[in-house]
Amino acid sequence: MKILLANPRGFCAGVNMAIECLDEAIRRFGTNIYVYHEIVHNRYVVERFTRQGVKFVNGVSEVPEGSILLFSAHGVSPEIRQQSKERKLHTIDATCPLVTKVHIEAVRYARDGFNIVLIGHEGHDEVIGTMGEAPESITLVESPEDVDRLTFTQDDRIAYLTQTTLSVSEAEAVISRLKERYPQIESPPKEDICYATTNRQEAVSTLTQQADVVVVLGSQNSSNSRRLMEIGESLGKRSFLVDSVAELPVDSFTGEENVLITAGASAPEVVVEECIETLVKRFGAEVESIVIREEHVSFPLPKELRLMTVD
Repeated sequence: MKILLANPRGFCAGVNMAIECLDEAIRRFGTNIYVYHEIVHNRYVVERFTRQGVKFVNGVSEVPEGSILLFSAHGVSPEIRQQSKERKLHTIDATCPLVTKVHIEAVRYARDGFNIVLIGHEGHDEVIGTMGEAPESITLVESPEDVDRLTFTQDDRIAYLTQTTLSVSEAEAVISRLKERYPQIESPPKEDICYATTNRQEAVSTLTQQADVVVVLGSQNSSNSRRLMEIGESLGKRSFLVDSVAELPVDSFTGEENVLITAGASAPEVVVEECIETLVKRFGAEVESIVIREEHVSFPLPKELRLMTVD
């Protein structure tokens, strides 16, 4: 067996920042901290913080007044911010700056009278937060077929935005249909799909050609991780999305495959290492680390965390 280890893989700058933010909050204020939704979409990460005593909630009403509430990397709507203010919560915003960029674009387009078409997956935390910025102005689409059902005219002012973790090819298909139907449509100055999502997809698309099997480390509710698995499938290779070494389908391997291993942007490196160790022990696998693109992006911790004091 040969393991092709994809680079880049795993944590992106936004996930790193959010996790470091929660770690620092625990260090400074203890573990009596609440997080709105999962800090990132990864079971390993969430369970680590849960064991430390952090509480993950689905509603602001679950948080006692005056407590510390951290907003996850996926962002929240203005309504959630207002509810937090009313409960006198000490909030820390760990939203990825690239998601914040999309929120700002939504507010700007809505203010300027545009109908906004948001390309994304219904129910995803990021999409919910973005739509909450301008609910009267935003229409969600997931596919070219959804675009065909839009009722705007070529006289309407229209702009599109995208969820940051989409498949590049998936988004391009929808954008192409939007431009066909609405030649006047405006786009953000810089594309919304984040650099890390694009880079990880590029690595998988390139390296899958050399692989027999694709293994993606990541959780089932991680949009960007699922896209990586789908790329492997679309290229005709057996592809698996697994949360941990316990889910690795070792019994389906012959020991003679080229196995591409990568990780979604919210999957920690420790789970990658555990999977590699298992395949090396069981099949005597050799590891080749292949760099497709280098990343040097980092984000500072939120200003409010650096300045916060809690009685």
